[in-house]
Order: sequence, then structure tokens, then C-alpha cells
Amino acid sequence: MNYTTVIFDFGGVITSSPFEAFNRLEDERGLPRDFVRRINAADPDDNAWAKFERAEIDAAAFDTLFAKEARALGHELEGEAVLAVLAGAVRPAMVAALDTLKAKGFALGCITNNVPSGQGAGMARGFAKAEEVGAIMARFDHVIESSKVGVRKPDPRIYRMMCEALNVEPAHCIYLDDLGINCKPAAALGMMAIKVTSGEQALKALGESLDLELSHP
Repeated sequence: MNYTTVIFDFGGVITSSPFEAFNRLEDERGLPRDFVRRINAADPDDNAWAKFERAEIDAAAFDTLFAKEARALGHELEGEAVLAVLAGAVRPAMVAALDTLKAKGFALGCITNNVPSGQGAGMARGFAKAEEVGAIMARFDHVIESSKVGVRKPDPRIYRMMCEALNVEPAHCIYLDDLGINCKPAAALGMMAIKVTSGEQALKALGESLDLELSHP
């Protein structure tokens, strides 16, 4: 296949996974492992997280609604605490891969589910320094943030929006995301989807698909 475009998720792909931060918080609070993911998986299209990523509620409302959802599952955890620990270290090899792809003439896109933060793209305010995020985002030909467009993955519309913006057919795109649920709509549209489990794995799979050397330090 003649791939011309590579579309990236941000958190968990360009940066390390936010689930690592969730697990640390759960350990500190004595909560069950993956409790935050369990909350976010319940009513995934209309829970506090989904509403926040579509910018339908503000941080204060998210804090209250998330706490209510946690309580319904038997534990106390405020939404503010979850946002406070959201962090992800930038993966330098992924940023280097963006530069390599750009130099080879590939179009680059980024689709990120994020929340209104005033700090640009990223899943939430803690991902990385605003300047660092901005420098990374400048490498993309087009960026779609859920909190700005009011649509979030895995809604198929957000993938179509990217294809329209880049004037490309899905079959000519490779899509990378750390969540399988977000890869499925991309694949259904005709993209090649790569589920990211680590930076090394992602670069190996992407490099093999494009017949490029995308080394990992």
C-alpha cells in the first residue's frame, strides 16, 4: 500500500502512557489497580471524562461528577486528583521519528482526546511543559483536539475530519494509538491501525509498514 500520511495520538504515543500515573495515584490512595480506567470505561460516551474532553463541562463540574462516579463504584476519588497526576514524559525517539517522516515527505496529523487546559494539546494540563508540547505540535500538518471540536475518539467523525483536513483517503493513512478502542474506527475506515504498547514497538511496526528505519535509542 502507498501510505502517504501518518496520524498520531498524543498521550501514550508521543508521550508515555497516562495509565502509569493513574496506577501511582491508585497505589497512594489504596485503591484497586486500574480503578480510574474502570470509572472511565463505565458509560464511556457520557461520563464525566467524555463530557470534559468534549468541553461540555468545566474542571469544577468534572471534579464533582468524577467523584460521584467513583463513589458509585465503592471508593472515594475526586476528579481534581486525577487531573493533578496526569503526566507523561515525552518520548524523544517518537519526536525524532516525526522529523524523519517529515523529511521523507509524509503528511503528519495528530488526533488527541484532551480537556480544556489553556496549554494546548495533550490529554490534560500535566502532560509536558506548554513550550515543549507546542514545539512538538508544530511538526504536524494538522492537529485535532477533542476539546476544541466537540467530538472525541472513538467517534468515527473525528478521523474523517482529519482525512478531510489533509485531503487524503483513509486507505493511504497509518494511525497510531495506545487504545484499541480508538484504533478500531480508524481500521474500519480503511486506515492501517497500530496499537501502541511501547515506543520501541510502535516505531518498529511503523518502520516496517513504511520500509523505513525508525530506530529507538
